[in-house]
Amino acid sequence: MLDDLDRQIITILQYDGRTPFTAIANELNTTEGTVRRRVKQLTENGLMQIVAIVEAHNMGWNEAAMMGISVQANLISSVADEIAKLPEVSYLFQAAGEYDLIAEVYCRDREHFVSFLNDELHQIKGIQNTESFMMLKMHKLSYRWGEFHPLKFASQIKNSEGSE
Repeated sequence: MLDDLDRQIITILQYDGRTPFTAIANELNTTEGTVRRRVKQLTENGLMQIVAIVEAHNMGWNEAAMMGISVQANLISSVADEIAKLPEVSYLFQAAGEYDLIAEVYCRDREHFVSFLNDELHQIKGIQNTESFMMLKMHKLSYRWGEFHPLKFASQIKNSEGSE
């Protein structure tokens, strides 16, 4: 179970996963050791990950789509397992509604996307229908949950960068 200190640490790290533990400790009026120990526990217990997030188009993946996927009812789990193995799929979840699965897909270009559909996705047994929603422009992409205060910690981060 998360307590208030854990939640506050997570909030800061969601803004910048490289925030020094000393800056977090100063902001939360605790010790650097406490922050370090809490972050270690949160990551070891699988409650949090600290990762690098890149813009897909900067990495040469210029064609993006959300896909609705209809699946034969008794094969949803096995189809989801197969789709999850595809490197083009960055996000996959089972949904209630018109589609059984929703996937976020990134491909290098339109030709790669067509190849992905025809040679990979549509070859999975149990897929009945797909609908692609091409992403024309990303207006917001956030992995932050809970409270978020982007500028609150900026001065402390700058002041403590040289001390760690």
